[in-house]
Formats: sequence, C-alpha cells, structure tokens
Amino acid sequence: MPTEEPALTRIRVVRGMQLLTPLMLAWFVWAAATIDPGFGLSGKRLVVVLGSTAFVAGVFGRNATAEQPRRPAFVISVVLMLVGSVALVAVQPGGPGSVAVLVAVLCAATGLLPARVAVPALIGTFVLLEMVATITGQALGSLAVLAGFAVLFGLMYLAFRLAEAQRETQRLLAEREAGQAALAEAAGLAERQRLAREMHDVLAHSLSGLLLQLEGARMLLAEDPADPRLPAAVERAHHLGRTGLQEARRAIGMLRDDDLPGPDRLPKLAEQFALDQAVPCEFAVSGEPHPLGSQARLAIYRVAQEALTNVIKHAAPSRVTVQLTYEPAATRLTVEDFSDQPPVVPEDTDGYGLTGMRERAELLGGELSAGTTGHGFRVELVVPA
Repeated sequence: MPTEEPALTRIRVVRGMQLLTPLMLAWFVWAAATIDPGFGLSGKRLVVVLGSTAFVAGVFGRNATAEQPRRPAFVISVVLMLVGSVALVAVQPGGPGSVAVLVAVLCAATGLLPARVAVPALIGTFVLLEMVATITGQALGSLAVLAGFAVLFGLMYLAFRLAEAQRETQRLLAEREAGQAALAEAAGLAERQRLAREMHDVLAHSLSGLLLQLEGARMLLAEDPADPRLPAAVERAHHLGRTGLQEARRAIGMLRDDDLPGPDRLPKLAEQFALDQAVPCEFAVSGEPHPLGSQARLAIYRVAQEALTNVIKHAAPSRVTVQLTYEPAATRLTVEDFSDQPPVVPEDTDGYGLTGMRERAELLGGELSAGTTGHGFRVELVVPA
C-alpha cells in the first residue's frame, strides 16, 4: 500500500542510525578513560567513572523507551544522561562531556518537546554552552571538532525525527486497521439483521396462514370427516405451503441479486389474502407513480406482507384495505383492518414483526407508525422519494 513503503524506508533508516550508537558510546568511554583525569576509584576519577556509567545507562534506557516518550522510564533515562554529562564537563574540561551534554539535551528536547519548540531550545542551549565555554576558558576544541559536533547533531536529530515519523505512521496504520475491522463487523451485523428480517417476513406470512388453515381443517375433520368444506380448507393450506416455498426461493434469489418483490406485487398479495382468509381485501393506488430504489420497493412489499400477517394473527376483520399513495416527496403505504370487535395490539414478543418493519423504514430514512383506530388497527409506512 502507498503508506507502507515510506514507513518501511523510515524503519530502515532509523535502524541504520541506531547502529551508530555503539560506536559513539565506545568512542565516548575511550575518550573519558584517556583524558586526564581518567578512570579511577577515588576523587575526580571516580566522578568520571560514575558520570560515564550514568550517561551510557541513560543512552540504553532512552533507546529502550523511545517508543513511549514522556513516560517515567524515558524521563529517568534522559535525567541520567544529563547528570552524567554535566559531571564529566565539570571534572574533564574539553573532554567528551561536552558532546555528552549536547546528546543529552538533544534527547530531552526531541523526546519531551514538540519539534517547533525543540529546535529553538537546542540552538539556544548550544549557544549558551559556547558562551559559558568562552567565559570560563574551556573551549570546545578545534574547528574540526566543532564540525564533528554539527554533523553528529544533524544525524541524531534526523534519526529522532524519522523515529517520530515512524511512530506516527504506525499509529495511523493501526487506526486504519481498527477502522476497517469495525466497518467489517458493522457490515456483517447489518447483513445478519437483513437476513433475519427477510426470513421472518417470508416465513411468518406463509406459515401463519398455513397454520390457520390447518387448524380450521382439523376442527372440521374432528366435527365431521365428511364435511364438504374440508377439501377446500386442505387445498387452501396446500396453496399456502406452496406459496411459502416460492417466497423462500425468492428471498434466496434476492440474496443473489435476482428480481426483488415490490409495489407491483401488492395487488396479487391483496388478492391472495382475500382468497386464503375469505376476507375482502381492497387494494388501491393513487398519485403519480415515481421510481423507487430496490430497497424501498422491497420495504413496501415486506411491510404490507407483515401487516397482513399481523391481521391473520391478531384480528378477525370484516374487511382489510391496502392503500399505496405516491406523494411528491414520499411514498405512503397504509394497511388497515376493519372489525366489529375491539382492536388488538400485536405483541412484538419475538423481537421482529413491528420491530422489523420499523428497522426497514429507518434504514431508508422513512417512518413507520402503527396503532389502533376506532374500528381496528392501522400500519402506515412513509418512504422518502
């Protein structure tokens, strides 16, 4: 990926820069041991040993905690470098302590301060050291040494900046991977919910009618096996079973992006309801039809299907109406039943039903309302154009 190649390049450069650390430390220890006073177990020589040890330990600690600046371990490492280098400057004028001070300040500035503050701070520190050295007569060395300091400073600052860029790139990559994982999880959840709605809407409609017809046939059979209404009830049950199988196949076809049911199938749905339930079901359409998206078409059909299923489950209507209205800014579907008995509010105890209808509406930016009327129950879906 485009962002990974620069990151790999920065990693290689930083690792190359880090190889300089052992060489620098070896030179530092050699210089501290050979310049008067050198290593020893008393007086200034002991200070040189302790200062060198503190500086070397601080460098290794700083490298180990570079990925987490501003943490206590990093701060302690930088403090060790500063204390050790200052001690060396005090007892070894003109020795490697001057370089150690620059390195310690560089590490502190680049690790604890933002770049826009670190650079001026480093320049100011270097100028201050030069002034102190001039006043006290402790010159930092020849022009070649100063040039070496400048090169060392530039290389180390580049290494620290590259390391910072590497950490930022890794953070962004981690955030992107986490975002992609969250999107994949959300997509999977949405797909499972869609499948649950489809299977519920398909099977609930067909099986509810099938069970009702079978229950009627069972009662007729128990009362009179020769009842002439029994063959018609069994035939209707058989028809509902066959229709349910066809609907299940259509649902599977929908997952394969085959033809989806829509408002054009509402007249057939109302006609079949009236035939199966022996209840008049009137379908009417008004307004100027306008194009609808595939999911909006499917939602209209499934909501009408589920509303009629609830009529079968919860009502004993004398008639049912299905009204489809094309409005300038929306499409409105109304399914209403009329009964002489008190209306029954469907209990959405299975977690689907009305909940599934509302989910369909909300996913399309629409609205679904359901409630009792003076003569029955009404479900109304509004889908924006």
